[in-house]
Formats: sequence, structure tokens, C-alpha cells
Amino acid sequence: MSNSKSELRAKALAARDALSEKKRTTAAAKLARRGLPFKLLPGSIVSGYSPIRSEIDPLPLMKKLAEEGARLALPCVTARGQSLIFRLFHPNDRLMLGPLGIPEPSPAATEVIPDIMLTPLAAFDRLGHRIGYGAGHYDFTFAHLRKAKHIVGIGLAFAAQEIKAVPALSHDVALDYVLTESDVFDFRSSEVAHSLRG
Repeated sequence: MSNSKSELRAKALAARDALSEKKRTTAAAKLARRGLPFKLLPGSIVSGYSPIRSEIDPLPLMKKLAEEGARLALPCVTARGQSLIFRLFHPNDRLMLGPLGIPEPSPAATEVIPDIMLTPLAAFDRLGHRIGYGAGHYDFTFAHLRKAKHIVGIGLAFAAQEIKAVPALSHDVALDYVLTESDVFDFRSSEVAHSLRG
């Protein structure tokens, strides 16, 4: 990992950490109100994440998607450098702490492959590249699971996490969309994303 990527990560995380609790809560509610930028097929499996540190909370959006017919899942960490696995989840489920101290569904929950992955990130740019926390879990997971089926990758972030350019490496996987409290970035069709204000 280059120093520049690590410096960009630190700067973006500092901007995210500086947001007030009220701004975080309002941003998560705005994401939920807006929903996804495409029609959700009933029965689609949508994986979210258990927010840690100062990540935007995906739960309000996930609850809305469940009301629209989505089945929800959460990732479970197996080992560094390996694909995440996903288990079905209901917002009222009791979660357990996984190996990294992140809440996960019970090992008894059904393992699934998501159709849509909502992913946390440290920073993103307008080409759909993201900076995570450096372990490569999501890059590896997208690369592994997309061999079997198309999975829509959607980064969830605060607008403050946008940076000019992510120094992307060959193993870094671009996202299809990034949703913030103020914008929807669609990276699927053009070289530089267009923003759909909302």
C-alpha cells in the first residue's frame, strides 16, 4: 500500500470523524428516504454492514429495502485475504461479535450470496474507486463472488469522504454506485460518473 493511499485514507477518515452525531443521523435518514437509484426486484438479497467507527449507518436504508421486499444479509469475516461470507439477517436479530469485533449474524443463520452489496468505505472518487481500511476484504469478495454472478456494488458514504482521485491498483474493484446524503454517483456507463442530485 502506498503512503499516498494511507494519507488519503487518514484525511478522509478525519473528515468523517469530524461530523456531528446529528449530521450522521440526518445523512442516514436521507439515504433511506431516497432509497436505491434503481428498481429493487422483490426477493433480492441486499447485504449491508454493521457500522463501526464513524461509518454512515446503513440500517435505516436496509429497513426500507426490507419493506420493499428485499432479503437482508450481513457480512462475516473469515480470514484476512479471503472472501467475506454473508448470512441472512433481520433487523431484530441478536448479533454476535465476529473475529474483528464487528457484530455479525449467528453461524446458524443461512449463508447467501447477495445481489446487491452496500459497502462501507474510507474515501471514494468520481471513477467509482474506493479506499477501505487496507485489508482488502471487499475487493477480494467482489472479485470472488462476481465470478459466479453479477453483484451490484454500492458504496455508502458521507459527502465529506469524496476525494479527487483514489490511487487504484489492478486488484481494486470499482463500485457501481456511491450514495451520499446529497448525491447519487452512477459509475456504470461513463468514464467519469455523473451525479444525480437528490
